[in-house]
Parts: sequence; C-alpha cells; structure tokens
Amino acid sequence: MSNNNIFNNIDLHSHSLFSDGVLSPSDVAKRAKSHHVTMWALSDHDCVDGLAEAQQAAENFAIGKFVPGVEISIEWNDVAIHIVGLNIDYQNETLKNGVKSIRDGRFARAERMSKELEKVGIHGVLDGALKLCKNPNQISRAHFARFMVSQGVAKTTSQIFENYLVPGKPGYVDHKWASLEDSINWIHNAGGLAVLAHPGRYKVSGTAILRLCADFKDLGGDAIEAGSGSHSNEQIRSYTTLANYLGLAVSCGSDFHSPKESKVDIGNAPKIPPELKHQGIWEKLL
Repeated sequence: MSNNNIFNNIDLHSHSLFSDGVLSPSDVAKRAKSHHVTMWALSDHDCVDGLAEAQQAAENFAIGKFVPGVEISIEWNDVAIHIVGLNIDYQNETLKNGVKSIRDGRFARAERMSKELEKVGIHGVLDGALKLCKNPNQISRAHFARFMVSQGVAKTTSQIFENYLVPGKPGYVDHKWASLEDSINWIHNAGGLAVLAHPGRYKVSGTAILRLCADFKDLGGDAIEAGSGSHSNEQIRSYTTLANYLGLAVSCGSDFHSPKESKVDIGNAPKIPPELKHQGIWEKLL
C-alpha cells in the first residue's frame, strides 16, 4: 500500500478487552479491516499487553499501517485527563512500569466505588464487574456500567455513567492518577508521540482547556486529538484551530470500545476539515 493510500482512513484511538473494550485485539483488527481502516492504533487504557496480538492481527488482515498505542490516565488540576501515546516501543521498561503503577490503583478504587454504590442499595457490583474484566487491575467504570445495565439499573451504559459514575454521583470516588508531565515523559522515553485525547469531553471551562493545552505544549506534548468520536463538528474545527495556534499537530480517532456502546464505530473517526490547514500526527507515523 502506498503512503497516500495509508492516509485514506485513519483511526488512532481504539480499545480492546485488555482494558475497557469488549473485543479481543484480533477482533478489533478484523473490524477495522472490514471498515476499510488503513492506519490503525490500539490504545488501551494504561496497558500495552494487547499490542503484540494487535500487531500480528494487523499484518494478518493486511491493514496498511499498525500504530502501537496506549491511553494513559492522568490528573491535571484535580481533573481526570487522558493522554494517548502513539508509535510507542511497548517493550520499554519506563513506560511499562509507569502504566503498571496506574493499574495497581484501579482495584482499590473499584472496591471504594462498590462500597459507595452499596450505600444507595446497589449490591454485588464489584464481583459482577470483575467477571467482565480480563485483569482485575484493569477494572474500570465501564465494567461497572456494563454489569449495572445487565442488572436493570439503567438501560444503557451512558445512563449509568450520568447517574452513578461521574463526580457528584453516588458511585464516583476520587483517585490519584499520574501527572501530565509523567505521561508525556513515559511516552517520549518509549519513542512515541503524546496526544491530548478528546479535549471536548472534559467537564471544565474553555479557559481551563486553554490552560491544559498550553501546559501540554510546554511539557513537550505533540498533538491534540481534534477529530474524536466524542466531538461535534464545531469542536473539531475549534480544536484544530487551537492546535494550529499552539504549533501542535492534530490526531483523529473513533475511541471505539464496543459495537453497541461507542458513539462512533471504528473506521468512522471524524475527519479534519480540509480547509483548515493543519499538520496531521499521522504524517509522523510512517
């Protein structure tokens, strides 16, 4: 496949069952191929364990370019933020130790979440969520939400998040993640590029987003995920313009987790409007 064809359908943000997705890395690759993805990144939360399988599957399905990735959970000014690392060496010990330190705190958080839900009459969530999780240290709010839907607490995982698992709701607990500086350093140490994931999802003011993007730039960040499955067309234009202003590249990804749950399926990552002159992070991934 020529370089030009590799850029036909880019999706640089997706998840497998190694974090909070529902498909194996091989099945994500198969779905990406069936949706004509030509450059694909698997970027599981705080985990690189599925990347070897994903890379082999990408070769088996003849996906033009596989990009090994990771999505790191961080905390910035008391706000939970995600940083995607692209084109990483997933055998790098600094990165592996860094994301392991994050995973080690997930189970303790899950125990606290379950106790909070018990206070409002919702029992057995931890045990139920663990049955949906490949690794107990990878347990996430998504696993909680899926189990709670199965128990009839709400009809959709989105409703569970809105009513139980976000700040101010009964199942949410604070947790100390890595720092913005840590995440960028781990990614760069592994030879990768650091991307601020889906900025439109963070429940902060426009001024705070500007500060976050400026801090990200100052600490050596590489790109903003302007084209996200979470973003409206207006947000895509806004974050592309902001990236250009800060001298950052742009990225795009569906943030695919599940055929039933995700707002955007893999391969349908929003495109950056061509009239907005920009540098695509994908140009640095060949």
